[in-house]
Formats: sequence, structure tokens, C-alpha cells
Amino acid sequence: MKADMKNPVHLLAFGFGTGLAPMAPGTFGTLVGIPCFWVMEDLPPLGYLLVVAVLFAAGIWLCGKTSRDLGVHDHGGIVWDEIVGLLVTLFGVPFQLSVVLVGFVLFRFFDILKPWPIGWLDRRVSGGFGVMVDDVLAGMFAAAILQLLLSLNLL
Repeated sequence: MKADMKNPVHLLAFGFGTGLAPMAPGTFGTLVGIPCFWVMEDLPPLGYLLVVAVLFAAGIWLCGKTSRDLGVHDHGGIVWDEIVGLLVTLFGVPFQLSVVLVGFVLFRFFDILKPWPIGWLDRRVSGGFGVMVDDVLAGMFAAAILQLLLSLNLL
């Protein structure tokens, strides 16, 4: 089965169609996280985390349902997890081009290379939670480095 962009579940899971990019769909999908961050940037920290938690929980269902519909666990076009992962990366940082760009690159680095324990989780956890959890952890790794760079005034 093929993703149906008329199906709102598939549309969201595929990042409003960005996951259909013929090359690097995860990277294109991650780009959707930037305007989301721009909208959320002024939320108080607890509000930001609450929104990310809701998006994570929704993603478990969206990604799980879409994976089942397509018959493929973690189909490359499912990018909701990348959007949420980038939002995790950018938690607590200012909306400045250099900061967002470095956060984007760091997140993609960890999401693509999947160092331990990210890759371990990716291989062993199934379902919608499995689709989401490795990207959230990649976002946490990227966030730690991004915060370190900011604290050292390197950005």
C-alpha cells in the first residue's frame, strides 16, 4: 500500500507531504519542525514541553497507524518523528538562524548515524513508540551539545 495524502493520519505522519521527497525525506521532514519551533518558541518552558509531549503521544499513534497501513515498520517517508525530534533539540534555545541551523545539523547527525543507544532502540523497539523514541533520544543528544555550545558562547 502507498501513503494516501488525502488521509489526515498519513498526511501528518508524512509531514504534510515532505516525507514523499525522493531523496532525504527525513531531512525534508525535519524542516517542518522549524516553523513549528518558531510558533512555539515564546511558550514558557513547561508549555513547550507539554506541547512536545502531546506531539510525541500523537506521533506514537500516527506513526503506528501509518506503519500498519503501509505494512512497513518505520517507513522512510514517515517524518512526524523527525519533527518532534527537532523540537526536542531546540528546547530552550533562541530562534536565531545560527542556533536553529546548528540544532538542525546536530539532530540530523544523531538521527542518521544512530550511535548507541539510539540505534539499539531503533532496532529493538517496535510499533509507533519504536518509530518515535529513537528520534526523541537523538533530539536529546543534539540538545545537550547545542546547550553546551550556547553555554560556551560558541553560537
